[in-house]
Amino acid sequence: MDDFLVYAYLLDGRGGAKHLSHAEVDAWTPDQGLLWLHMDYSAPGTKGWLEQQDYLDDIAVNALTVEDTRPRATSHNGGLLVALRGVNMNPESDPEDMVSIRLWLDENRVISSRKRRLLSVDDILDAFKENEGPESSGDFLAMLCNRLAWRMSNAIDNAEDRVDELEESVLTVARGKLRHELSELRRQAISLRRYLAPQREALSWLQTVRLAWFDDKSKLEVRESADRLSQYIETLDSIRERAAVTQEELINQISEESNARMYLLSLVSALFLPLGFATGLLGINVGGIPGADNDSSFMIFVGILLTITVGILLYFRFKRWV
Repeated sequence: MDDFLVYAYLLDGRGGAKHLSHAEVDAWTPDQGLLWLHMDYSAPGTKGWLEQQDYLDDIAVNALTVEDTRPRATSHNGGLLVALRGVNMNPESDPEDMVSIRLWLDENRVISSRKRRLLSVDDILDAFKENEGPESSGDFLAMLCNRLAWRMSNAIDNAEDRVDELEESVLTVARGKLRHELSELRRQAISLRRYLAPQREALSWLQTVRLAWFDDKSKLEVRESADRLSQYIETLDSIRERAAVTQEELINQISEESNARMYLLSLVSALFLPLGFATGLLGINVGGIPGADNDSSFMIFVGILLTITVGILLYFRFKRWV
């Protein structure tokens, strides 16, 4: 058990908990109180130990140790199998790289498993120190859902503040950098929403489950967490749409500037096209070029070119092209 058990606690039913040694875990009986085991499912011995527990069947063991899972909740053999995700707040990590936790809960036990550290679980440990921790299995699940939702608020608020800044920076920030940041923000919003939507559905389902140990108070707290997730999802949708609109505005600005430059080049080309034709025609090296023997022919030709230029400019002005 040393390899995979992160920690074990015996809840006293009054908001506190006692840390248990491995020997005390082995000697535990339901009449002593609620047992919470927190495990590392990636450790080699986890699955083998879980398979030895007579209250867990293959479905429950697989749910607690599977590598990839989406948020979900289902009742099974008088207990609950729950998979949830939280924002990754570990150092040098992306918030959208969600950290998963798997749980088996019944009236007497809570078994949770994870691969990476989840700060929402640490919040529960801190609550035990203040005698404000969960008092039952249902209370434990409700508090975990609440802490997961609360931990997400910083990432959501930061993303919302960032889209505000990017909207204001359309005219001042370098466009290449701005386009990259908008794309990253949209990707983050999409990634977060991809996990929050099924998690909201899982929490909504928990409000309908009928188990004697999962009381109405716990369901009410889970509903509050589900409502908060709904608000987060709406905010993420807004962030994604605002980032898309800002990106479109940026593309439109770039397109307008490109069109203006192309328009100017077209006017210049139209202005010099007849001039180039005239100079090219008189520049051919053949006999019979008009004015070849007249000293004033060059100035006369320049005057003709200026007249053509002025005429073209007046025509453009009349057409309101310039």
